[in-house]
Amino acid sequence: MKFQQQTVLITGAAQGIGRGLAEAYAAAGAHVYMADVQEKEGEELAQTLRQKGWSATFVPCDVRKEHQIQHFVQAAIQQTGRVDIVINNAGVSRWKSPLELTIEEWDDVLNINVRSSFLLSREAAKHMKSQEQGGAIVNISSTRSLMSEPHSEAYAASKGAIVALTHALAMSLGPQIRVNCVSPGWIETQNYSALRTEDHEQHPAGRVGTPQDIARACFYLTDPDNTFVTGTYMVVDGGMTRKMIYEE
Repeated sequence: MKFQQQTVLITGAAQGIGRGLAEAYAAAGAHVYMADVQEKEGEELAQTLRQKGWSATFVPCDVRKEHQIQHFVQAAIQQTGRVDIVINNAGVSRWKSPLELTIEEWDDVLNINVRSSFLLSREAAKHMKSQEQGGAIVNISSTRSLMSEPHSEAYAASKGAIVALTHALAMSLGPQIRVNCVSPGWIETQNYSALRTEDHEQHPAGRVGTPQDIARACFYLTDPDNTFVTGTYMVVDGGMTRKMIYEE
């Protein structure tokens, strides 16, 4: 019941982890506002959640555009009068050799993944600052902020920047606003039943992650009672970044 009547803004909410977050907060009684460029999928999700008796609103939004982010925040404030929680989840990747990656592709990844997180946090914080209970912001990074595969430079750079942005915002916006970061590992958002036994067994936790695992982490970080948790970086990866791997 801690999220009952709270206003939650989630970007990249039409699919994947964002969809799971929207479903989780709506089921917990929050007023969920979802932003995405995928209008058909976003509106269908909002309708599905409302049919369950939950509060959900989809707002078409290209997070690369400042005025659209501002409109997204205003849409929530006009209807509920407040913003309690922001989850910056929108993100894209470009798997391409650094010798071939164009500057336009680099900029696009950084704009969607990092700049949008700053812009939405800034716009929401303007209203959170005036609220008695302040608010909470969670930025979704990735374990690729800690480790990499080849040809992931733009994505890795953006996810590392999100970690740094998180602790910087926590210093600037506290104590009224808490800012934290979640870094997911392998979170299966498509066909979980199609995963192989070895996919699960390679994880120290014994299984591949689900969007619900990330939702539970966000619940902890946005819990109104957790006022001593800010600036932190929570890795949710089934233990994979702690696993030493050698070729036999």
